[in-house]
Amino acid sequence: MSSDSAQGRRPVVLCAGIAVEDFIFKVERFPQPGEKVQAATMIATPGGCAANAAIAVARLGGLSRFTGPVGSDEASARFLAGIGRDGVDASKVERVEGASISVSGIFIDRTGEKLVATRRGEKLADARPRDAAALVADVDIVMADNRFPDFVRPILQAAVRRGIPAVLDGDRATAPDDPLFTIASHVIFSSEALRTTTGLADLADALMFIARTAPGFLAVTNGPEEMLWLEEGKLRRMAAFPIEAVDTLGAGDVFHGAFALALAEGHDPEPAMRFAAAAAALKCTRFGGIAGAPVRREVDALLASR
Repeated sequence: MSSDSAQGRRPVVLCAGIAVEDFIFKVERFPQPGEKVQAATMIATPGGCAANAAIAVARLGGLSRFTGPVGSDEASARFLAGIGRDGVDASKVERVEGASISVSGIFIDRTGEKLVATRRGEKLADARPRDAAALVADVDIVMADNRFPDFVRPILQAAVRRGIPAVLDGDRATAPDDPLFTIASHVIFSSEALRTTTGLADLADALMFIARTAPGFLAVTNGPEEMLWLEEGKLRRMAAFPIEAVDTLGAGDVFHGAFALALAEGHDPEPAMRFAAAAAALKCTRFGGIAGAPVRREVDALLASR
């Protein structure tokens, strides 16, 4: 997939949403109650849906920005330093005095599956962007998660007013008539969130149900299984790239960041989905959560080989 960056222009992608600090442990198997297990490796890295997507965008060649509510605690400071080292501009975050971001302890076993414990952030729910219009004034696309819906809503609305794509990561289960679904131009769900939101086990039925009130592009990812999306009311399917999973943490976030970048480069949704699927697949072959996100040449090579 050719990119604007190859022609001298790098699209600007604004990712908005949750900030998390992740501590990731690689273990042979998950510990049982009362049991100690030895971790082969441990890394600390920025995390959270939108933050991970921003890092993926930077790795893939886009100009990446992140905004979201963060605190004045040490975890927030480490998060901001880490995301900066990954090439993301986080100068427009909303700092909330006395607040704290979420911190997660994550175990990854030999099959790539994860076990997560999170200390939730505090005093962030009431944060709002100071100037949503200014945040989107010079960007090509907005990608937001739905963990802080009141924070991202005005940003998505400002993107729509500017006439640029507004991509929503439907990672958190919510109500089928969630207003964010009607604002965003593109909504991509995780299978778990879509099933819980609609109460429907069949993903095709669930997408059709959401489409009754959400007019934009709708899709759902399902781990190693095929992706589904709606195109002019018709259901489309795309196989995931087969891989040996080492660590699935952050794969969905890489997908969303890669999809947004591809749209910003002018690609239609179907090739953007394929590009995103390739990026997510490569991430799953590496330990370390978002630290395993691929660079552009790796994704291009995988696409060329298939």
